[in-house]
Amino acid sequence: MCLSPGISFGQEKKTRDQKVREDQQRVTQEGFWIYNDLPKAFLEAQETGKPIVVVLRCIPCEECVKLDDDLVDTDPMLKPLLEKFVCVRVVSTNGLDLSLFQYDTDQSFAVFMLNADKTIYGRFGTRSHRTEWVGDVSLKGLAEALQGALDLHADYPANKDSLAAKTGPKPLFERPELFPSLKDKYTSSLNYSGDVVKSCIHCHQIGDAIREHYRSQNKPIPDEILNPYPHPKALGLILDPTRRATVKDVVPGSLTSEAGFRPADTILKINGQPILSVADVQWVLNGIPSTGGQLKAEIDRDGKSQTLTVPLASGWRNLDDISWRVSAWGLRRMFTGGLVFETASSEDRTEAGIASERMLLKVKHVGQYGAHAAGKKAGFQQDDLIVSYDGRSDLMTESDLLRYGATQKKSGQTVVIGVLRKGDSHSLKIPVQP
Repeated sequence: MCLSPGISFGQEKKTRDQKVREDQQRVTQEGFWIYNDLPKAFLEAQETGKPIVVVLRCIPCEECVKLDDDLVDTDPMLKPLLEKFVCVRVVSTNGLDLSLFQYDTDQSFAVFMLNADKTIYGRFGTRSHRTEWVGDVSLKGLAEALQGALDLHADYPANKDSLAAKTGPKPLFERPELFPSLKDKYTSSLNYSGDVVKSCIHCHQIGDAIREHYRSQNKPIPDEILNPYPHPKALGLILDPTRRATVKDVVPGSLTSEAGFRPADTILKINGQPILSVADVQWVLNGIPSTGGQLKAEIDRDGKSQTLTVPLASGWRNLDDISWRVSAWGLRRMFTGGLVFETASSEDRTEAGIASERMLLKVKHVGQYGAHAAGKKAGFQQDDLIVSYDGRSDLMTESDLLRYGATQKKSGQTVVIGVLRKGDSHSLKIPVQP
């Protein structure tokens, strides 16, 4: 996660440790944001009657510097809204209450808007790829979500029942440092007296720990863990990043198109929950099991209220793309030996003579180090064409392949992969790794 209230990156090259400590000093001195102290924020909210906005983002992460350059304190849209909240920044997940703060741990940042009694009004923040986040979030969209939270706060507690489902089920472990794969490496707080950077539990490490929990017991990774927080795009619904849950476009022939969604529809509620942003839509989708269910949306269309229903059949989560996720690197280590695949082009298909309904993936990257070099050691090369995996020739995307490996293969097994290289066929073997 990496949404911050503004980090100044000068020309002088600074170490990550320096950035972390300077970030803490600056934010603490300015005093607008409570720094990494949730108990203090809840106490202040109780005393003032204000709602709380919690920005979760790991200690200076440079992947979202473009967003950081514009955010937050000086923005004329956001500052007046933020002044109506108790604002708190959480810069690591050490000690984080996972029964309350549940979110997509692969994403760039997460924002929670909630009451002092821990009732959640809404979430903000998403991405479908680390270089394409501008299609999912914006300062205007954040401003609208904040205003929506203020509106819900004004009606609270009369609307409390409609907000109950915004808090999720009991997590596997209450705090990140309690996961077996993390507990001997991290504590419940950052170590500012030592190596503060190495003491931080990053968001994606929570997701890694959840997957490792199942793999360590030799169990398949559940669909809900493999495909977390499905993006509305998977259902054909494109939301406007500058608006509050407003439809920008609908993919023809998609599930949401068949359900009757149209551009300019404003989503008011889904399955009874008030919607403030695309992250809220993902939260509702995350609660629908892979075995199927339905999405029931209350929308405003031209000033009139309508209800649209999207039926979701068993396996619907597989419509989503998981290859962009940070967690995909761990899955690649396990099931592809560190190889990164992309869908082959139509030109590649024509040259290889492979029909469009059959699998054809292209090796985009070959890992070079450690466990991620298993594919390299097995003889794979960049631009190799993959025509089968473990005897399957119907895995049409990298996401399909990773899902198959995660649900069907166990550590210690060997997978045979069919390869085309310059017109010649090869069968190469890779180990399934822990």
